[in-house]
Amino acid sequence: MCGIVGYIGNEQAAPIILEGLAKLEYRGYDSAGMAIFDGQKIQIKKSVGRLKVLENLTHGGEMMPGFSGIGHTRWATHGAPSDANSHPHYNPSGTIAVVHNGIIENYIPLRNKMISKGYEFKSETDTEVLAHLLDYYYKGNPIEAIAKVLHRVEGSYALGILFAQHPGQLFAVRKDSPLIVGQNDAGCFIASDVPAILKYTRTVTYVDNQEIVRLTPEGMRFFTVDEEEISKEAVTIEWDADAAEKGGYEHFMLKEIYEQPKTVTDTISPRIKDGDIVIEELKMSDEELRGIKRIHIVACGSAYHTGVTAKYVIEKLVRIPVEVDVASEFRYRDPILEEGSMVVVISQSGETADTLAALRESKARGMKVLGIVNVVGSTIAREADSVMYTWAGPEISVATTKAYSAQLVALYMLAMKLGKARGVIDEELFATLLADLRRLPEQIEFLLGQKTKIQRFANRYVGAKDIFFIGRGIDYAISLEGSLKLKEISYIHSEAYAAGELKHGTISLIEDGTLVVAVSTQPELFQKTISNIVEVKARGAFVMALTTTGNKEMDKAADYVIYIPQTNNYFTNSLAIIPLQLFGYYVAVGRGCDVDKPRNLAKSVTVE
Repeated sequence: MCGIVGYIGNEQAAPIILEGLAKLEYRGYDSAGMAIFDGQKIQIKKSVGRLKVLENLTHGGEMMPGFSGIGHTRWATHGAPSDANSHPHYNPSGTIAVVHNGIIENYIPLRNKMISKGYEFKSETDTEVLAHLLDYYYKGNPIEAIAKVLHRVEGSYALGILFAQHPGQLFAVRKDSPLIVGQNDAGCFIASDVPAILKYTRTVTYVDNQEIVRLTPEGMRFFTVDEEEISKEAVTIEWDADAAEKGGYEHFMLKEIYEQPKTVTDTISPRIKDGDIVIEELKMSDEELRGIKRIHIVACGSAYHTGVTAKYVIEKLVRIPVEVDVASEFRYRDPILEEGSMVVVISQSGETADTLAALRESKARGMKVLGIVNVVGSTIAREADSVMYTWAGPEISVATTKAYSAQLVALYMLAMKLGKARGVIDEELFATLLADLRRLPEQIEFLLGQKTKIQRFANRYVGAKDIFFIGRGIDYAISLEGSLKLKEISYIHSEAYAAGELKHGTISLIEDGTLVVAVSTQPELFQKTISNIVEVKARGAFVMALTTTGNKEMDKAADYVIYIPQTNNYFTNSLAIIPLQLFGYYVAVGRGCDVDKPRNLAKSVTVE
């Protein structure tokens, strides 16, 4: 959601900024703009549409010479997509320019205040308030002006700021929206995410809440909101820049689907030692694990779906009660967090606003919080009591695939660790589970080899208007994610239902030819799901079933069957999701959709 890139140094800024913004397109946006200081004044160009429009408008940046600048890709919140609402925004004299990711919650009273001071607004955005406030408080000292503004605004923000009167300086500010800074021999950079500047530097520093950074061509200095200088530690990014490229695949999503065997291997292998699971990041002894009385899993979107799976796995395997909450609802239902509870927050980016808010609420209530995240050094990783990284590498496509699979296996390992520490999983069962866990990567590889079969079937449904997914237990959790994958990239209406709910209203939606995807991988629920298949077929549905090898009865019940390899019943989600990801992908491609950048969606939701 929104991308920020800034540069100051001894090279032309505009081409660097455009290139960085291109690396952030996956975040989702509807307009783009740049502000470049040309030695005399700040020049601003911005436009609605894809970044290519801005590139053409500026001839790849050649028409905006200068050695410092800021750029932005906007995802509309306040005000519709338009040139006027696009970033950067500036003060009345055009001497201060600002780009912003986040939401200023008290912008209306601030806007009214600035109007009363004689300021005129040219946009509908909350960000323009910041530009005018900076102008109002600026008396020659940028740090002082920025600090005064930060004391006045409420909400979330990552900011890049240029002051024409300070041509050798660039400023960055952050609260609750991700922002990093980096440096190489040619200058300094700011960005919303690592891929934007990875070509130029692997050494980055994560800006923490309410910190101000002053960047010059020679280096950077950090300040608190009280204008006190502080020191910060830089980190080295380990993954290669090539990991953030398509590598010959048509879309990032397809590339990331095919990276899942490696992702699962990278997530589980470092934690399997001498026939045991070792999760050093938990920082909890077996005695502490035995003391856990309840687990609260909090997440959004696909990460929430992994939590639903984990609820079934942990409750059945470990016998600890588990509650799963959509993060945006967690705080507002005033959850009962009792002593002995552990909160697990799950986020690919580690910056998801609602999940981060749930983490802080939990910690404020004295709960121990485990973060399961993919991005090293992200806010959730830094603020959680302990963190379990998923090691999926950069995930660029908005529709998550490999991060989802990595989160699943991380949760399996957590369940196994808990079960063994509590004495409810004996050595024989643990060894069986471990063997099945290790086989998952090669089984996923096998399923990826079936893509042609799935593609042919998907081509039949590119014109579908409604598709329904049904399942029971863990299969319901699989259905939730399969349905989400389809709807978010193909724009086909799709819903997932617990199969037992069909007769409570949902079955009225079934018409002749409606596709129903029935997931049935749990032996104790197989016959129940067969009955549901019979019900929908009697109303005219065409049924695609997904089940495990050996369930030949499904050939008679369903119209089309996809088989997945045998694995432990607790782990079937990791295999069943692969055909559903491919199905959603090929339906979307067949419809001509922009798979990696679906409309209205952003990769990292950094505002509530």
